[in-house]
Amino acid sequence: MDTHSKEQRRKNMQAIRSQGTKIEIEFGKALWKAGYRYRKNVKTIYGKPDFSFKKYKIAIFCDGEFWHGKNWEASKSKIGNNRDYWINKIQGNINRDIKVNEELTKQGWTVLRFWEKDIKKNLAACIEQIDLAIKLAKKG
Repeated sequence: MDTHSKEQRRKNMQAIRSQGTKIEIEFGKALWKAGYRYRKNVKTIYGKPDFSFKKYKIAIFCDGEFWHGKNWEASKSKIGNNRDYWINKIQGNINRDIKVNEELTKQGWTVLRFWEKDIKKNLAACIEQIDLAIKLAKKG
């Protein structure tokens, strides 16, 4: 049983964004401060990564734990309302993420995925991973 009215649930769901999320803004500011100039949500790159460096062929995704199924097997059992819908939705997201990773890798891209909580807890470590990927791309 949902604890919100249909109208309140509708408003909550409409407020969820796929681009320009708080975590993406925070991540982008940290990249900019570190001296990196990136592109956001480039449609010509398969999977439309949140951040990209075309010169180095690096695609970066900032994934929310719920939407992209972190610890999916354990989390799946915690879904209470509308289980069939959410399980299919999140499983589809997981499958799409795998397909995007495979396709970008096949095209020679380095794919970096960061969980939202990892960005919040240790943003510096995420930026260090990007530093390393760029250094490796410059050598190669």
